[in-house]
Amino acid sequence: MKTLCVSIFSLLLTASPFAAEDGFVSLFDGKSLQGWHPSAKTGHSRASKNQSAGKWIVQDGAIIGSQDIPGNGGIIITDEQFGDFEVALEMNNDFGPDSGLFLRSTEDGKAWQAMIDYHSGGNLMGIYGEGLQAKPSVRNYSFGATSEIITLNTNSPTPLPVLPQSWKHFWRHGQWNELRARIVSNPPRITTWINGVKIMEWRETEVRHPAKGGIALQVHGGGNHTNAFVRYRNIRVKRLDSPSTESE
Repeated sequence: MKTLCVSIFSLLLTASPFAAEDGFVSLFDGKSLQGWHPSAKTGHSRASKNQSAGKWIVQDGAIIGSQDIPGNGGIIITDEQFGDFEVALEMNNDFGPDSGLFLRSTEDGKAWQAMIDYHSGGNLMGIYGEGLQAKPSVRNYSFGATSEIITLNTNSPTPLPVLPQSWKHFWRHGQWNELRARIVSNPPRITTWINGVKIMEWRETEVRHPAKGGIALQVHGGGNHTNAFVRYRNIRVKRLDSPSTESE
């Protein structure tokens, strides 16, 4: 029985239930930033007086972001706008810099954010109202001193389905892990996943943001993270702009 459980858990880590799902199109060609542009209009670019949006390059088939000068970050955002959609990507960030996956983002970075706060005290795939009075701000765990240690938040609307002692097996630091987020309707219903496991679900109750916007990646401002990097690849999206997307 123990061997069977280990085998099932290993399968969970290596195969996403969405892997065979069709309808996804690539947002990143692995070679260039075609279809994306940096925006220095957010508050994360204040260190440059909103003249630059951090440093964004393509290397080894991944988008790599960092602060360009100490304290200066920003976002890189799709040229295309999206309404109801599901976005998935693979992430292999350093533990330390703060990032995020922005849903329906404006050029000045107002968005529903699937958090990628990969640092002590942070979390992955909680939901945050970026530039929206910090509402919501929901998570079901927080990182400790390293990426292998987490503590549970028992006040979360969605309990964490992973035991704290199992986290280091579920989340593979230094390897590529899949992050995924879905947003439908307005007020939106937002759902997030890590490696195919649902992490958070949130239903907004009022219209506080446009029904369409860009998909953006963030490098947070503040501190000095010029030598710490966020890395994203295999970025793809599936449009869900139809009445059928309200049900699962």
